[in-house]
Amino acid sequence: MPELRPRPATSSWTGFRTLLYKEVLRFWKVAFQTVAAPVLNAVLFLLIFSHVLDRHVTVYGDVGYTTFLVPGLVMMSLLQNAFANTSSSLIQSKITGNIVFVLLPPISYLEFYCAYVGAAILRGLFVGTGVWLVSVPFVDLPVAHPAWVLTFALAGGAILGSLGVVAGIIADKFDQLAAFQNFLIMPLTMLSGVFYSIHSLPPLWQDVSHANPFFFMIDGFRYGFFGQSDVSPWLSLAVVALCLAVVAVLTLALLARGYKLRN
Repeated sequence: MPELRPRPATSSWTGFRTLLYKEVLRFWKVAFQTVAAPVLNAVLFLLIFSHVLDRHVTVYGDVGYTTFLVPGLVMMSLLQNAFANTSSSLIQSKITGNIVFVLLPPISYLEFYCAYVGAAILRGLFVGTGVWLVSVPFVDLPVAHPAWVLTFALAGGAILGSLGVVAGIIADKFDQLAAFQNFLIMPLTMLSGVFYSIHSLPPLWQDVSHANPFFFMIDGFRYGFFGQSDVSPWLSLAVVALCLAVVAVLTLALLARGYKLRN
């Protein structure tokens, strides 16, 4: 099977633009499933938890529970859908055999990576923005630091998009891909402080939460709204940046080798 080639010096990144367009069109053609459905799921979480807990829980001293919950749901939806976009696209291409049409043109592995992860970030942003907009009738959500919101949204989407590429490469069947989603991505996002402040946990579980990189993505993202967080936003940014660097290098190494893509 054709392999991903190093990018020629004269490349104008036409392959990147074409592949990015193809990946965005792939999820946008079925936006009811890939964008609207995740937004609905997040809204159901919002309705249920806010109805039960809003009158009984405040966070950071003066932030109502529903207001606290919205940024977590936005980021959780963004992360899960960024992962789903790249992983589902690659596994479908591998199973149907049309991955050859992506590998056949002279597209470098860096262009391949940027196109797939870029599309994943866009889908995550679409879903996250949708959750945010739907929450407007329920809460008056402040945005204290927009730059922090955007930084963590882009970095988180890139990390999960990269992990989706890794999962799509390694998995040979849909049930193997589902194992990544159900036993890794879902637990890490659900136990990352989306629904609670870790200061409400016993000390042992606070330490466990600090070992979860998803916690730093969501806590840093939430800082952008409230100007308050469970840990320093600079610490969160450092952890997220390190995770992004590690995952990007791993993904690029797999693509450069053509692991499970060349044959």
